[in-house]
Amino acid sequence: MIRGWYTGASGMTAQQNRLDAISNNLANVDTTGYKRDITVSKTFSELLLRRTNADGVYETPFGSADAAPVIGKLGFGIETNENYTDFEQGSFKITHTKTDFALGGEGFFAVQTPAGERYTRNGNFFIGKERILETKDGYPVLGEKGFIVLENDKFTVREDGIIYDEEGNEIDRLRLVRFDNERYLKKMGESLYVDTDISGPAYIAEGDERPRVLQEYVESSNVNVVNEMVQMIEVNRAYEANQKTIQSEDDMMETLWTRVALYQR
Repeated sequence: MIRGWYTGASGMTAQQNRLDAISNNLANVDTTGYKRDITVSKTFSELLLRRTNADGVYETPFGSADAAPVIGKLGFGIETNENYTDFEQGSFKITHTKTDFALGGEGFFAVQTPAGERYTRNGNFFIGKERILETKDGYPVLGEKGFIVLENDKFTVREDGIIYDEEGNEIDRLRLVRFDNERYLKKMGESLYVDTDISGPAYIAEGDERPRVLQEYVESSNVNVVNEMVQMIEVNRAYEANQKTIQSEDDMMETLWTRVALYQR
């Protein structure tokens, strides 16, 4: 019965982790370029139960056979295996603002932060005081020549990321990057990501790997509110089921202790 407590508790912990991810997704449903988190759980290794009074190996014309047949499996609960980001494309929303960009396809904008180069799908930019294209948090957006300096908002950006001024002169090209394993990028807050050992370092996207740049658009989050709410209901019910399991185990243990105490008297 002690094992039942730990099994139920592991289920409650796993469902709590799922609920945290779902709550964060719903809180960021209106965040530009947000990508939803998905929590994956796995079971602990199961123990095969065999009949102990027929233990041993016997010979057959075809070889040896186990004389202790399996009568069932004993589970030990679950644990959270990983929490990863789903980079499914979000829908496009027109803004009619020259400094807003959306990426069509896989890839990221590169921005410079005090902690180093970071990456984002949030293309809601603006021109700062020093005429540098920046994120809403004040981080400079990187082009392939460095910081992108714009005299005014009368510029155009082609789908390949090349920026032209109002006279048709090329200013720079947006630094758009890809990763070998984008699923394993780490979220840093403020719609930023950082590369990890598993994701691999960033490299400039070229050719078919390069996403399309859409000016005067932003990418909405890929969170589906209905699906997230359905999952939240499932999580709450699973959490309550594990909670009732622990309560039942506790009642049985209390009954056992009470009867043993009375018997010993």
